[in-house]
Amino acid sequence: MPQDKLATDSAPAVKSNAVKLNTVHSGDSLSVLSKWPSEFVDCVVTSPPYYQQRDYHGQKKQVGREESPQHYVERLKRLFAEVRRVLKSTGSLWLVIGDKYEEGAQLGLPWRVALALVDEGWILRSDCIWHKPNAMPSSTKTRPTTDHEYIFLLTKSADYFYNADAVREPHVTFTEKSKMKGGRGHFGKRGGTPEVGKNAGDTNLHNGRWDQAFHPLGRNKRTVWSIPLSKFRGAHFAVFPESLVRTCLLASCPANGVVLDPFLGSGTTAVVAQELGHSYLGIDVAPEYCKLARERLKQARLF
Repeated sequence: MPQDKLATDSAPAVKSNAVKLNTVHSGDSLSVLSKWPSEFVDCVVTSPPYYQQRDYHGQKKQVGREESPQHYVERLKRLFAEVRRVLKSTGSLWLVIGDKYEEGAQLGLPWRVALALVDEGWILRSDCIWHKPNAMPSSTKTRPTTDHEYIFLLTKSADYFYNADAVREPHVTFTEKSKMKGGRGHFGKRGGTPEVGKNAGDTNLHNGRWDQAFHPLGRNKRTVWSIPLSKFRGAHFAVFPESLVRTCLLASCPANGVVLDPFLGSGTTAVVAQELGHSYLGIDVAPEYCKLARERLKQARLF
């Protein structure tokens, strides 16, 4: 990692239009962002506090304690308008958000928030599912146990940075996991696939042109991501898995980019950004979490 990417006691952090990079800011995200210049952030990866989920150290300006779902959505809409302003035209937002039940009724908050942002001008590019294989058990007897959250990819413009090759997955078609009848017996054989069904008329397949049908680096990233919940000693229990953040940044942040998390929490987004050679900016309303994130970033630089 280049030395000028690190914010240390002996070397000042890099600056971008008067915003000191590689810093963690304590305060209300909307207030902090309103003082920043426009269009200098490359990628945002964040997860706002969920509606009426928990109280973060009694902070008066914390998100998630609004009196109604409508107020929660409106507050996030105003905040992400500022996020959109500081984001470059080629930038992306990865928004991780969970749902809430009230009196047995599911509120549908992830989609309420996503569609409110679309109404404000964001472009919704993908809705991904974060499947949690180690999700907490539930005592509910009237519905399935929830083991997923939504990850929305939103952009500011139609011309945005996206590196599909950086997040490709291994091909499944010709492995033991394949569910295709005949499976590996078709590989590379001229006319080796059936002339009916979903592959009908695909000359690349029927002529044995598997090199064109299957990318050598793997298949395109799918929209269901199975990632276990993470733990970090000393952090509150809403901790981002580093692998989730890494996937988002590999796909959507150019080399030496600027990464923002306006709800930094324990600092995972900043830690992964630092690891990948990017600059970071973090904001959190709770001073305790800002202190924790700074210490975690300092420790990460030592290894």
